[in-house]
Amino acid sequence: MALLIKAALGALVVLLIGVLAKTKNYYIAGLIPLFPTFALIAHYIVASERGTEALRTTIVFGMWSIIPYFFYLLSLWYFTGFLRLPLALAGAVACWSLSAWLLIAIWSRVH
Repeated sequence: MALLIKAALGALVVLLIGVLAKTKNYYIAGLIPLFPTFALIAHYIVASERGTEALRTTIVFGMWSIIPYFFYLLSLWYFTGFLRLPLALAGAVACWSLSAWLLIAIWSRVH
């Protein structure tokens, strides 16, 4: 049942993005993925299964995870200037992946 609720929340987010993308305020569709839908789920699960201290560590790591998302947006902005959209998106995902891997590697050594 919990898995079904999570899937329904994800589908709702996708629908909301699709609806907002068609409005005059289409740029708001870029804000919706940043709503902490999945973070709420993750934080609840971590706190329930691992306790408050693990939750606090997860929160701090989440703050640092803004960096890979920033690199995704920055590289997508850059790549859309001269690449077709599918290639620009693939390049941006590669940049996100690389920066996320780097963040995890550094985090693992520090903590």
